[in-house]
Amino acid sequence: MTQTFARLEVSPAYKVVYEAIEKEILSGRLKEGDQLPTETALAEQFGVNRSTVREGIRLLEQSGLVRREAGRRLHVNLPHYTELAPRVSRAMVMQRVTFRELWEVCMVLEPQAAVDACDRASDAELDALNRNLWEMKAALDAGTPLTDLDVEFHALVAEATGNKALLLAREPISLLFYPAVKVLFERPESSAVAGRRVVQAHQYIVDALKARDVETARLWMHKHMVDFKRGYDLCGLDIDAVVERMPGRA
Repeated sequence: MTQTFARLEVSPAYKVVYEAIEKEILSGRLKEGDQLPTETALAEQFGVNRSTVREGIRLLEQSGLVRREAGRRLHVNLPHYTELAPRVSRAMVMQRVTFRELWEVCMVLEPQAAVDACDRASDAELDALNRNLWEMKAALDAGTPLTDLDVEFHALVAEATGNKALLLAREPISLLFYPAVKVLFERPESSAVAGRRVVQAHQYIVDALKARDVETARLWMHKHMVDFKRGYDLCGLDIDAVVERMPGRA
């Protein structure tokens, strides 16, 4: 009887380099800001040529795990959640996620963010929310778009929670929701009403956060998200449509 064996799956050398350095970063043995050895030194340590090391480093740079600073020396990098979000957003587009699915997740995340921000928001974070609110009121009076200020408001609430998992979870959804928010604020038939209702909801939320009133903060954020869907429906937009492309914020 002849014994047969499965074919070995051997990773390319550059992936081995990438995975070895990635492991050191994720374990914490290499920390943010630490300088990596030169390409020549890494090639000697791994026993490979410099082109192999260079390809492994390219993957690390694409992953946001290393960055080049002055003199082109490589340093360990901790990607900001806004840098990581586009990759998840692209995956959602490829999976043909619908706006309804995004909204359903927001109905969980946004009220919870308001609840957590009630307990944890610093005075500086509350001041930032208050500034955003006054800028929205000024923009509404001037008839200028509120889209970016609205997106910023929700990001500020999320940041006030201090919950990194929440920030990482909601930012990809925020990116994909941006075009829908823009439509609500810029369509002539909905812009004025949408602007007034958003500013009112934000005022109640900020007041609740300042008062550390958890239930009111949760309630108004919930109402705010329900109202968003109502505006979406009134504009004749299809909530069950798939998200077809990555939006820009220009």
